[in-house]
Amino acid sequence: MIIHSKHDILQLISEDEWMMDIIRAAKRLELPDWWVCAGFVRTKVWDVLHGFDERTPLADVDVVYFDKSNTDEAVEKEYEQKLHLMLPGIPWSVKNQARMHKINGIPPYVSSTDAISKFPETVTSLGVKLDDQDRLILTAPHGIKDVLDMRVKPTPYFCESQDRLAVYKRRITEKNFSAKWGKISVDPM
Repeated sequence: MIIHSKHDILQLISEDEWMMDIIRAAKRLELPDWWVCAGFVRTKVWDVLHGFDERTPLADVDVVYFDKSNTDEAVEKEYEQKLHLMLPGIPWSVKNQARMHKINGIPPYVSSTDAISKFPETVTSLGVKLDDQDRLILTAPHGIKDVLDMRVKPTPYFCESQDRLAVYKRRITEKNFSAKWGKISVDPM
């Protein structure tokens, strides 16, 4: 299958009942500024572009949100428990981006999309959710060209510092994307 646009990506996801169940479960939490993101979207696109019949397993399903009013990590764990009750067997990971800057040792994010824009790789800086009218929407702060071209490279934010580039390099070694998806290229920086 050929994928050319955000619309094509949203169409793929909307036709995947497993993915839609996950997105609907995340929406039921009613979190502020929430997205299901990162490998959840990238993996779907790459699996389709590689013609895989079976889904590549995910280490986790990342749900991010932004709530400055309560940055207690225990609340995130409560949300993960709620999601486990809704959909057992999914490797849920819920993170409030209003606190994650502290973990990452960087200035505060202003929103979930701002946080997503500062993920290590452009191909991972993707998120989907349902809006108030249950329309599927995609955020792609760095566009979709790299994920469609299957080219792994650091986000501009990660290019700004040698320390962050070291994190990017470590991640691409650990993730070993090309072992799963043979058609991708990785920018080693």
